[in-house]
Amino acid sequence: MVNRDFFLGALVAASTSVIAQDSGSENIRFGNAFSLGATTSYIIEAETTLFPGKTQSGDTPRLALWPGMGTDEDQLIQAIVLGSTDAQGEQCGGKPHVSGEWCAFASALQDGVQLQGDTFPVKSNQGVKIHYKYDEGSGNTTQTVSIEGKTVSTLSTRSGKAIGFGTAEEAQNEFQGVVHEHSYVNTTVVLAAADEQFASTLSKNGAAGNLVTKDNKTFKVDKITIAEYSFPASV
Repeated sequence: MVNRDFFLGALVAASTSVIAQDSGSENIRFGNAFSLGATTSYIIEAETTLFPGKTQSGDTPRLALWPGMGTDEDQLIQAIVLGSTDAQGEQCGGKPHVSGEWCAFASALQDGVQLQGDTFPVKSNQGVKIHYKYDEGSGNTTQTVSIEGKTVSTLSTRSGKAIGFGTAEEAQNEFQGVVHEHSYVNTTVVLAAADEQFASTLSKNGAAGNLVTKDNKTFKVDKITIAEYSFPASV
């Protein structure tokens, strides 16, 4: 049986290599977060809509916002909303970077290798709808990222069974400055079987949101608010 400490440790350990397209990434730091897990069951479906808010002045590299799911095989399923002018941030959706915009894409950290779907630019006031669905037959988890009703990125990976769900603010390399307040709306996490202890695994660090469930199988949060957070200069 997995426990909460295992899940949080796996999530953080996996995410230390997140966005591996930047092979020189180092000095990775994390800010505020809202997380659930680990469950004694597993997650068969999860959905949320991220409103990323304002990007940082100058879009200094390298900041990512993401809702992720750690799995029982130590993999990380994570659609990413990236604010950066370096590497991938220079081109998003085949277009040059626009100051003040984010870049969204489906992504998974699989055995230390970053896999991803297509990229698509996101304005600060747009919602990025992220849907994760586990298929019992194939063992694959499919990600679908949508903006204003349009699917912009997908990815399907055999990553194991997700045992927890959490948000992240991730700064890499020389990134410094304020991560503005942002939110996740209409968040739902569905388990394969009821877990009476799952709600008690809720952890909030600089985050607010009321978790509700009627059957200990489907868990909902109307709105998760992630408070402003300031990253110092890298050392």
